[in-house]
Amino acid sequence: MKKDATPAEIADRMLDPRIVDASEELVHRTGMSDDDVAHTVEVMRALRRWHQASERMSEASNRYMRLNSTDMRALRFLIAAHNQGAVVTPGQLSEHLAISTAATTKMLDRLEAGHHVLRAPHPTDRRSLAITVTEHTRRDARETVGRQHARRFDVAAALVPEERDVVIRFLDGLSATEVLEDAEDGLGAG
Repeated sequence: MKKDATPAEIADRMLDPRIVDASEELVHRTGMSDDDVAHTVEVMRALRRWHQASERMSEASNRYMRLNSTDMRALRFLIAAHNQGAVVTPGQLSEHLAISTAATTKMLDRLEAGHHVLRAPHPTDRRSLAITVTEHTRRDARETVGRQHARRFDVAAALVPEERDVVIRFLDGLSATEVLEDAEDGLGAG
């Protein structure tokens, strides 16, 4: 390996098991040709590029809206509920975000102070509140996150059904690795 490699070259190579796991302790490549390994590494590189682009888009939306990622997740959930005609309570929001009720209350205080959400009496449960997004915030989110989602949808829609099935199987398989790792080594124990 070159001693004068750039950070980008080093990061690119760290996805290649022929370099980072030459003895195949973790990544078993038996039966794979060098071309198959290289092609698989290209898939991993493309996945990394998507992940980096997704992070940049998310950070740009957060900066535009001047909110943190949990606030943005809350707003996206509230907008989706609004679009479905569903009423959202603080408890439901807390459950969706997997945060405590105290953290939810603080977040709602902050979002209400920033004119992003409204609290109102729940239409059918006097003990609860209904949380909604203000029209201004809904429009701003639509212009940022909504347009990004539309562009992503267009990319998926351009695939033929068989290609979509492959992508779904691939991404579901990647998602399942988290569960398998957590169950195998206890990393997910909290």
